[in-house]
Amino acid sequence: MDKRIEIRIAGFGGQGVILMGIILGKAWALFEGKEAAMTQSFGPEARGGACSAQVVLEEGKVLYPYTTQADILVAMSQEAYNVYASSLKPEGTLLIEEELVKLEKALPALRTFAIPATRLAEEAGRRMVTNIVMLGFLTATTGIVSKDAMKQAVESSVPKGTEALNLKAFEMGYTYGLERYVAN
Repeated sequence: MDKRIEIRIAGFGGQGVILMGIILGKAWALFEGKEAAMTQSFGPEARGGACSAQVVLEEGKVLYPYTTQADILVAMSQEAYNVYASSLKPEGTLLIEEELVKLEKALPALRTFAIPATRLAEEAGRRMVTNIVMLGFLTATTGIVSKDAMKQAVESSVPKGTEALNLKAFEMGYTYGLERYVAN
């Protein structure tokens, strides 16, 4: 049986949630040579409304492009966590933007990883790269996609002239994940 990984990335409009899904799928499909599908949804607001990307990664053909129970949830806002946490598999992985998402109680069955992605993005030079910090963090903590594939996908997906900033942001998230969670 082919390996299937279901990921939901959620937050609010303006956080780059959809771009995160595109880059993740691109890393898996183009740079790892596997199959990926992505669907997206937006709230009625142009910016600030609810937004999510569902990414399905398969080693074989993607026969169903929607997540039913996510293996990984990336929650970039409190609302995203509140809405989608219940759709995460009991043994799933939760990644949160720790300054925007507060967990009322520990979820013992989940692997939970937290990062101050917005603050790190500001330290990198622009808050706009928060999503790329989070992709670096996801790469380090989950290991689902290789670092090289993700870096290639980031570099080929961001606006021309911002590649260096985005790769710096990616490295900051990746290093944070390695130092805080993987090395221990």
